[in-house]
Amino acid sequence: MKKSFIYILLGVVLAAVVVLAYIGNKPAGKQLNERLSFLKTDKIPYGTFVAYENLDELFPGARITSDRRKPGEWELISPFARRQALIIVSPIFNADEGDMNNLLEFVKNGNDVFVSTMKPSYYAEKLLKCDVYYPYNYSNSWQTRNMDTLTVSIDVPSQLKPQQFTYPGKQYDFRFYEYDSATTSILGYNNAGLPNFIKLSAGKGNFYLHLAPMTFTNYFLLHKGNMEYYDKALSVIAPDTKQVVWDEYFRSKGDKDDGNKGANWLSMFFRDPALRAAMITAMLALLVYVLMEMRRKQRAIPIIHPPKNDSLDFVKTVGRLYHDKGDHRNLCSKMAAYFLEHVRARYKLPTTELDENFILNLGFKTGSDESEIRNIVQFIHRLQQFGPVSEEELISFHKQLESFYKTA
Repeated sequence: MKKSFIYILLGVVLAAVVVLAYIGNKPAGKQLNERLSFLKTDKIPYGTFVAYENLDELFPGARITSDRRKPGEWELISPFARRQALIIVSPIFNADEGDMNNLLEFVKNGNDVFVSTMKPSYYAEKLLKCDVYYPYNYSNSWQTRNMDTLTVSIDVPSQLKPQQFTYPGKQYDFRFYEYDSATTSILGYNNAGLPNFIKLSAGKGNFYLHLAPMTFTNYFLLHKGNMEYYDKALSVIAPDTKQVVWDEYFRSKGDKDDGNKGANWLSMFFRDPALRAAMITAMLALLVYVLMEMRRKQRAIPIIHPPKNDSLDFVKTVGRLYHDKGDHRNLCSKMAAYFLEHVRARYKLPTTELDENFILNLGFKTGSDESEIRNIVQFIHRLQQFGPVSEEELISFHKQLESFYKTA
């Protein structure tokens, strides 16, 4: 059994080493990372690191920050101040009625809101008085439409022919098929020349709705001269803006509500190479542990305690019995008899004559004080001659015997 277990353990360890070596030696950088993150910290093709980092150049006099709080609960934005801008880049803009009311109130006070999304919420379309056209095969999962090559054009500033920009990556763009022309201006178009970027004025500010968020990804912006599209798209925001906030609330909210339907925690682990390697290592360690616990174990040997000496307990019980009855003389006689038996057994002295010679011999053999031995002997003589013994005399005799046993 032991030999087979060792072979199994060695096989598992060898398999773990092979798997980890394969994972560690996989060629990196040869395959395009197609994960659509839209996160400002991600430098992968479909992250928005470039877009966020270049805000300083577009707004040199503004303070650039990010915020994860829902509209109306911002920490760095004042809903009542002016010359502020909120930029939202999220595949799904699932703002509820309260969110939209707070955003529109923010705009009316003299601020700008720029939203780039594939799918505005029902409340966003309703309050902005527009309708978005989605292809017939579009579902709530924004990762279903996966055509390559995106071409967009922008009409900022207004010119005879809108300028076109393209890249060979994922498309994911949509268009407006209905909007309020009285309050809406068209700023951009898709490949078919249909509007995908509009401006709505409200109060002292503006609300911009853009339906091609792929244009803010690293892949698009770093392809040829596409940074010009980025510059023109965000140039609609007032140049004297004092604070620009990159909103991350709707990006995380979109993941919770729509983007990750059907996904599970295990698939999220295996997306990342480091987490995948850690998960495999943990599984192999668990397997090794199970195999080790399967080996045959020796039954626990029970603890056998030595026999307990109950003589002392018996003596104490009998002593309590005599004491409780008040027969102090009888109890002292038993204690004296035990004392004499102890002297005979241990020191080999006769106890027939308890005279001065006995006291001297016992003191010599034990090293005890002769006066202490003499008091004990005198009390034994008294027991043989007189009658009752008081409780105080019993206690005194007991202390004398205990002192002798400790010093002898």
